[in-house]
Amino acid sequence: MLPDLPPAPEPVVDPLPYELKLQARPRAQIDLVVIHCTELPALDDARRAGERVLYPSGTGNSGHYYIDRDGRVHVYVRPERIAHHVRGYNDRAVGIELVNTGRYPHWLASGSQRMDEPYTPAQIASLIALLASLQRELPALKYIAGHEDLDTTHEPASDDARVRVPRKMDPGPLFPWDAVMRATTLERLVP
Repeated sequence: MLPDLPPAPEPVVDPLPYELKLQARPRAQIDLVVIHCTELPALDDARRAGERVLYPSGTGNSGHYYIDRDGRVHVYVRPERIAHHVRGYNDRAVGIELVNTGRYPHWLASGSQRMDEPYTPAQIASLIALLASLQRELPALKYIAGHEDLDTTHEPASDDARVRVPRKMDPGPLFPWDAVMRATTLERLVP
């Protein structure tokens, strides 16, 4: 039984230019939601990053849903397409990006490994409502994870190759996992 929550805000559907180049998939294949943060200052920055073509297929890296600090939800890739947002799990996952500076602008620098910006109450309320909506729409949806749970690789720091830093830290230590898990019936997936 899903918790009694208000409906998710009506999302702004604004597909990335290459959305139709992304591989199609049946909704029944999706059993996982991965929570990310943009690690950029604003939604416009995340949009520009998502539009950047990085692969021979004419596609780039992006999530499916983006939640701005004011709680507005944007759809850049519909769930029926496989977005590039987490190594090894894209085929089965929907990516939700929360606008947050994270470690911006020196993501991999040894002295920039803190994430100090809290998520807004509006973001978390919209996230919880979106999760409930996705559970109604995606029959196999069962799990939730943070990007940092699924990509645990470390890389040489950009300012000191002798130091290794996490490749991904999102959604990070300020993400309110306890509140989110109390508000959903999804199970936490930690491989």
